[in-house]
Amino acid sequence: MNLDGSTTVPVTDRPQDILALLGDRSTLDRQPVCRIEQADDAGALSAYRRLRRDAFVHEQGLFEGHDLDDRDSDPRTSVLVALDRDGAVVGGVRLGPVDDGPDLGWWAGGRLAVAPAARRLGGIGPALVRAACARAEAEGALRFDATVQTRNETLFRRLGWERIREVPVAGAPHVLMRWPIGRIAAQVAATKAALGGLLAGLTPGGAGFLGDDGAPVPGTDMIAACDAIVPSMVERDPEWAGWCAVLVNLNDLAAMGAAPLGLLDALGAPDRAHAAQVLAGLKRAADTYGVPVLGGHTQLGVPAALSVTALGRTDRPVPGGGGRPGHTVRLTADLGGAWRAGYRGRQWDSTSHRRSGELRTMLGAVATARPAAAKDVSMAGIAGTLGMLAEASGCAAVLDVAAVPRPGGTAMGDWLTCFPGYAMLTTGAPGAPALPAGPATGAVCGELTAGAGVGLRWPDGDITAAVTTTVTGMGTA
Repeated sequence: MNLDGSTTVPVTDRPQDILALLGDRSTLDRQPVCRIEQADDAGALSAYRRLRRDAFVHEQGLFEGHDLDDRDSDPRTSVLVALDRDGAVVGGVRLGPVDDGPDLGWWAGGRLAVAPAARRLGGIGPALVRAACARAEAEGALRFDATVQTRNETLFRRLGWERIREVPVAGAPHVLMRWPIGRIAAQVAATKAALGGLLAGLTPGGAGFLGDDGAPVPGTDMIAACDAIVPSMVERDPEWAGWCAVLVNLNDLAAMGAAPLGLLDALGAPDRAHAAQVLAGLKRAADTYGVPVLGGHTQLGVPAALSVTALGRTDRPVPGGGGRPGHTVRLTADLGGAWRAGYRGRQWDSTSHRRSGELRTMLGAVATARPAAAKDVSMAGIAGTLGMLAEASGCAAVLDVAAVPRPGGTAMGDWLTCFPGYAMLTTGAPGAPALPAGPATGAVCGELTAGAGVGLRWPDGDITAAVTTTVTGMGTA
């Protein structure tokens, strides 16, 4: 009671308290038993470690004194905690990169603990595991492992994890489990899987060049390539779309060892101003690369759309399907630049800051080195494009993750699935010469093998499946 005779109702910022005041028991009963968040303060982290010590030292006797290790002091390690409705820590799990060196996209989770009083509520452990999986994938991990006690294997299997092998930990039986991350396979399915059925009977590229980046024009030494830019990109980023339309087509010619002769464009735009922005980007790229725009077609008053055709010349085109089992795989990529604004994790801009001479040197690298097979990295990303090269060659491929040239600070999951500006995948016999690609960085990072698909090989020798079958369904070139 206040001095003026009024009554003050306590104010709370917790929805469950308001619901309790209103007597809404049905909604209260449907409230989640916990919420998951990162332990960003010392109090939450200390509470989580107490839960671990109680579980693994006092309750289970797996460790003496404490269960801390080097992973706890690694600044890259994250801790997710489960908080009850009162904000108390009732569970937690840690996760982070495995190796001491650069983050290769190989993560592991562990030290999952739930307070004894909270275990009867059910669902807290699984919620923490699901949150850890989502966090690892969001951070660009392509492999996520956990070493779990044998009695917990069934729980992890129900959550979708795969059993790998038995391993001993602290003298007790454990099982190495792995969360299947399908990021690369999903990208391949979305961008390339339909091609085989759609193009049946057309045989683009012709005999020996089926599915190649460009197509030899019969009876000539001409190579023609054609790429369209995603309409949403033309609409929201018109000048960049114009630049990229030149870039991707010249890369297609370069992958076949062809010298560019000229470009043709087909542009649709809602109005004159939009068309002018697209053409400004296209002209700037053409001038920088030193390749003329020969002509084209422009239509206004229509939805944004852009397609460019490039013409080049070579009397010895390099096929995308010239690889054979036993060939090494080399990635040559320009690591300079940065993520394009608005496309972080999806488009690496390595070209717009380069001088003309540097760009021309990179374009001529395949023609100079003459590898057995070459493909420029496309919308399928590095791993998916390698799958296309392997498919056209009638092979499978293994990619050594630790050997892949990569810009510093980029997540492996992003790098293997992004459009990287200038990047060429080539194959040849062991010891084949590197591509003389000027500022680009090259390294042998895998090999072609018998079979189909693409595997990722990790520093411990394990190979995880990135693509389990053919990429396009178009078959061997």
